[in-house]
Amino acid sequence: MKLRFHTLDVFTDRRFAGNPLAVVLAADALDGATMQKIAREFNLSETVFVLEPLDPVNTARLRIFTPSAELPFAGHPTIGAAALIASRRAPDMLARNGLVVALEEEIGVLRCDVSAGAEGRVFARFAAPRLPWGGGEPPQTAALAAALGLESADIGFRRHAPSRFSAGVEFLFVPVNSRAALDRAQPDLSAFGAVLGASRGAYLYTTETMAQDSAVLARSFPHGVGVAEDPATGSAAAAFAAVAHAFEAPEDGEHEFVIEQGYRVGRPSRIIVGSRIECGQLAAVSVAGASIGVLSGELEL
Repeated sequence: MKLRFHTLDVFTDRRFAGNPLAVVLAADALDGATMQKIAREFNLSETVFVLEPLDPVNTARLRIFTPSAELPFAGHPTIGAAALIASRRAPDMLARNGLVVALEEEIGVLRCDVSAGAEGRVFARFAAPRLPWGGGEPPQTAALAAALGLESADIGFRRHAPSRFSAGVEFLFVPVNSRAALDRAQPDLSAFGAVLGASRGAYLYTTETMAQDSAVLARSFPHGVGVAEDPATGSAAAAFAAVAHAFEAPEDGEHEFVIEQGYRVGRPSRIIVGSRIECGQLAAVSVAGASIGVLSGELEL
């Protein structure tokens, strides 16, 4: 059996930055165990498999794997797969007017608005299928700091304190008060899992950004998925809309901000998060970013 695959760099407009993604097409004949082996072979933060949709009104169904686990939802596979599917199925229409694709994931159906840019770049935005929700209590600051290789004094700024939120995958969000502290962070694997609890990873952020137009600079440390540090984490960015709402109390209306990620691992990424606030409540969340193709080939099975 031979299957076509493509790799893209996601949440960036240039190659060899952002978060690399492998997309395997027409993967309906594969079982989950084989998909997991292929994801381990690619050894990227995620590999996505494109299947026929369960509901023919939708564009495709996706299964998403890290090197060691399947995920119910992930942001950069959604953005990258939407960009690739739109580019392959209707390139002329994409170039003229843009396209909408509907992708089935375990969490639900994600509507993705896709538009073409210059020199092979494709921009996609998806609406989160569920609003982010809060998790349990965060760990004690001293224990959290020790597990992250930080001091207690490094954690927290203004009203921001550690919190847990999920938009399909739960993260422990950890505000740090300087870029220097963010750079120093290094999880102690012997203690990291215990402080995370039910969260899939720790998402550290500071307002000391690289670019003036960005809101926060972040680092993401997943746990139990075979990835030490993720260059760009769309599922965490979707949940971060709830963090911003909880600690910044934005006024009613439409809001948009940029999260920087991946600089510490040499993969600069820019994730655009949109939110709508109605009557003081978070009413809608979107995640957007650019993608660009890198490799194409065939898998032999």
